[in-house]
Amino acid sequence: MASPLTDVGVETPVLAAPMAGSPTTPELVVAAAGAGGFGFLAGGYKTVEALEAQIARTRSAGVGFGVNLFAPNPSPVDPTAFRAFAHAIAPEARAYGLDTTRFPVTEDDDHWADKVDLLLSSPVPVVSFTFGLPESGIVDALRTAGTLVVQTVTSPVEARAAAEAGVDVLAVQASAAGGHLGTWTPQRTPPAVPLPDLLRSVRKEVSLPLVAAGGIATPHAVTEALSAGAAAVMVGTVLLRADEAGTSAPHRAALADPAARETVVTRAFTGRPARALRNEFTDRYGDVAPYGYPALHHLTRSMRSAAAAANDAERINLWAGTGYRSATAEPAAQILQRLASRA
Repeated sequence: MASPLTDVGVETPVLAAPMAGSPTTPELVVAAAGAGGFGFLAGGYKTVEALEAQIARTRSAGVGFGVNLFAPNPSPVDPTAFRAFAHAIAPEARAYGLDTTRFPVTEDDDHWADKVDLLLSSPVPVVSFTFGLPESGIVDALRTAGTLVVQTVTSPVEARAAAEAGVDVLAVQASAAGGHLGTWTPQRTPPAVPLPDLLRSVRKEVSLPLVAAGGIATPHAVTEALSAGAAAVMVGTVLLRADEAGTSAPHRAALADPAARETVVTRAFTGRPARALRNEFTDRYGDVAPYGYPALHHLTRSMRSAAAAANDAERINLWAGTGYRSATAEPAAQILQRLASRA
């Protein structure tokens, strides 16, 4: 395993990916460390105060951990398209007493500067970025503070740019991944390149340590990624049903449902491509939703929260990678140790 990872306490090459929203909890991150791996808190969508509280809870356990942030990479929505979509989904929201036709266009950067300031003033062992590449000055400042910097990439072109920016490690994400795809060009969905092939193409361009992500859900997939040049792998979907995960009840039930649901890449919920279990909302609105993140995320967020509380799996984002059938309801340490059993 590459030295930058062992330096932060990684003993086994299976890491717990950050899953924004509720799935990633401090308890899940601590469990990953207890299994000899490593976990990342998901800074996306949180207030600075909430992120600070989760960092404090994780730090109190005395384990190594990382924090993931959404790097600003705005994709402004067309106002006319936004308004048309708000009217199109109005019947779905109306079921929960919400009127999307009155929602304003909201564009923000997820409290970027304040979160970076937090991580510079109170450094954590590792910080990772997705959605875009931060300024090289931020990368330099974090590294000067003693933080290992990991950058999510989805292509050799992104890998070269990240290496030139001075990051320490690349998280190479294939399109089989669940949730938002980390592409820096969200209006162009990454091609469905198998993860081993993507790893080999990135390795030809850069010499940085690689962490493989996207669709990894079995011990065989772990060894395949390691054989293709990865120093470690990062898993998310396979942990969604773990005891320590904060995954909502309808999301857990959908993952365990014996009925065959396929995964689809959709922008229906957030205006940015993400892989989810197919449901009524993706079927109805996947083709009509405009590109525009985070505007569509803010538009649908209240509806999704209400639907989750009502146990309605047809109006929530059921993020899941292609290996979701391997997600099991058991302690996270058992899941991670099983995945690493052939490494």
